[in-house]
Amino acid sequence: MTRGSLLVDHIGELVTNDGRDGDPLGVRRDAALLIEDGEVAWTGPARHAPAADRRIDAGGAAVLPGFVDSHAHLVFAGDRAAEFAARMAGEPYTGGGIRTTVGATRAASDDALRATVGRLRAEMLRQGTTTVEIKSGYGLNVADEARSLRIAAEFTGDTTFLGAHVVPAEYADRPDDYVGLVCGPMLAAATPYARWIDVFCERGAFDADHARAILACGQAAGLGVRLHANQLGPGPGVRLGVEMGAASVDHCTHLTDADVDALAGSETVATLLPGAEFSTRSPYPDARRLLDAGVTVALATDCNPGSSYTSSMPFCVALAVREMRMTPAEAVWAATAGGAAALRRTDVGRLTPGARADLIVLDAPSHLHLAYRPGVPLIRRVLHNGVPR
Repeated sequence: MTRGSLLVDHIGELVTNDGRDGDPLGVRRDAALLIEDGEVAWTGPARHAPAADRRIDAGGAAVLPGFVDSHAHLVFAGDRAAEFAARMAGEPYTGGGIRTTVGATRAASDDALRATVGRLRAEMLRQGTTTVEIKSGYGLNVADEARSLRIAAEFTGDTTFLGAHVVPAEYADRPDDYVGLVCGPMLAAATPYARWIDVFCERGAFDADHARAILACGQAAGLGVRLHANQLGPGPGVRLGVEMGAASVDHCTHLTDADVDALAGSETVATLLPGAEFSTRSPYPDARRLLDAGVTVALATDCNPGSSYTSSMPFCVALAVREMRMTPAEAVWAATAGGAAALRRTDVGRLTPGARADLIVLDAPSHLHLAYRPGVPLIRRVLHNGVPR
């Protein structure tokens, strides 16, 4: 790996996310950025750019922080394209297909699972995602949850134990016993490889009492809290997440005024996953309502083989603008700094001195083009830890 200093020069529009001057994106025009030892060392006007060992000419293009995808399910096997086709023909989404993936994942070898994660992680990087959270949740027994997290940890430090995704078939009549397994041997096996714990708190999955018990056990083991909440209908998940100090509650599709008020009065991020609504023909979350209430909003892909098989953060940005009433600036912030907040990371999602030098160069003059030109491959270049990828 080549180190030393690297200057990214002739930047037409630099999105820093420094939040100065009332502009959350902290846009700087005719800018340059200096990288030293994998970190941002300086930003400023291009005419004042310091000397460096190497140089990249951005050619007047926009430069943004790398996307931070704070919700992804990449450790799986199998294919659920037929399920997608059935939904497009009118079959409703209930979450039941998760068990199909569980069977395929349990049957897959470590090498097969690792290859899938590697393929999807590379796909994400090509589209500008430099930080990703990866969940387990398709093993649902002690051995397969532990190996899912062990494999995930080879690709990211933000790994999430989701043993409480659904109750597996062998425990269908004994949900209390399964919760005991998750809180006991499964958690013990998963903790060495996990930073977070998550629960799918939803009808057909886990109720509030079970979710609270599982999350409390995870907290006691030193894991941070995340929560799938209010995707399929109104429920207790959002307020439970706020009560337990969750870093993020994810989906937030069906919210009451009390849910919004709880989020607005907390440090919990509402992570919206428009790829899931696109792929299930469900109502989109009302991001405008959340933003106007002062809630911190993140965007993520929810990349998974059933309900959101997309790895594209630019696609999610475009959906958020078109379908969720976000401005392009709000959507870009949510996909970068918002994702960092959802992971409680301060080293990514921004391009300011001391931040990790994760950035993307667009084949466009402005961040506006991510929503303005949906479906177009606009990521010209990606730097991860200051290294071109």
